[in-house]
Amino acid sequence: MSSETDETGPIDYLVVEFPGSRMTGEGLPLLVDLVDRGIIRILDLVFVRKDQDGTIAGVELSELTGGGHDELAVFEGVSSGLLGRDDIDEVSAVLEPGSSAGIVIYENVWAGPFAAALRRSGGRLVANGRIPVQEVLASLDAAEAGTGA
Repeated sequence: MSSETDETGPIDYLVVEFPGSRMTGEGLPLLVDLVDRGIIRILDLVFVRKDQDGTIAGVELSELTGGGHDELAVFEGVSSGLLGRDDIDEVSAVLEPGSSAGIVIYENVWAGPFAAALRRSGGRLVANGRIPVQEVLASLDAAEAGTGA
């Protein structure tokens, strides 16, 4: 196993829907910052739009960068091959008509050395997941209510 592969961090994906195709781009500088700081590495980044009649169309990064999001130009042509047409079709099927979505596949670079150390010591991942923010907030609210705070 090469050292680059050995140090690869976990790979995740996100799909973010924008109802009414209202993408403001507010989060884009933060995405660029995560990459610049070496926290994540973007492997695939695709934007799609679902018209009112259900037609799916890709949205080029240049269409987004033309709206003052020049920082996205660094992602132009980023494609690892992990995100296929079938994945885009699956995402598109759950989008509401008139919405857009961003699909991003990224490596958690920060976790690469940690994951490699665990693998070298014989560790293996047997489960992973994510706790929705809404559940965390509800749990914290319930704990606070129970303590009288």
